[in-house]
Amino acid sequence: MPSEREKMVNGELYDPTDPELLADSKRARELLAEYNRISGAEYERRLDLLDELFGTCAEACWIDPPFRCDYGYNVHVDEGFYANVGCVILDVCRVDIGRNCLFGPSVHVYTASHPLDPADRARGLAYGEPVSIGDDVWIGGRAVLNPGVTIGDGSVVASGAVVTDDVPEGVVVGGNPAGVVKELETG
Repeated sequence: MPSEREKMVNGELYDPTDPELLADSKRARELLAEYNRISGAEYERRLDLLDELFGTCAEACWIDPPFRCDYGYNVHVDEGFYANVGCVILDVCRVDIGRNCLFGPSVHVYTASHPLDPADRARGLAYGEPVSIGDDVWIGGRAVLNPGVTIGDGSVVASGAVVTDDVPEGVVVGGNPAGVVKELETG
């Protein structure tokens, strides 16, 4: 029988009050508390904390505090990632962030969700869907990426956009729900 953690990362209904998941969440909160508290001058220590927190953390990854996530180990970041202040990643499922991605302030990435069935919600169950962000993507401030979306390479998500569906490569999306507002020419 799969553990609650296995069910969680596989996108199945799971119990977030499971002792293993509570311990994982506590570990993440402790690492984040230190990360958010230390001075920006302690660059190497911040990188070490992100490396310890994330499933994968490539070189030249920087997140301006405060930063929040659920577990950390489901976040996989390629090189050249930068997130401005107030980033939140609810990582009950895998979050893949490609090379040279930029997040504006207060970008939120959600893999976590709750069942539509009120009986399952009343039992405290949850589930998630992975989020994938391609290479060279810019996510504007206060944008929200909902569970299960994929953002194509070279695309831009406008500030304040709420992404509910996949975004193709090389476009700008905006609005709520986000839709394509412009196709980009790349050189």
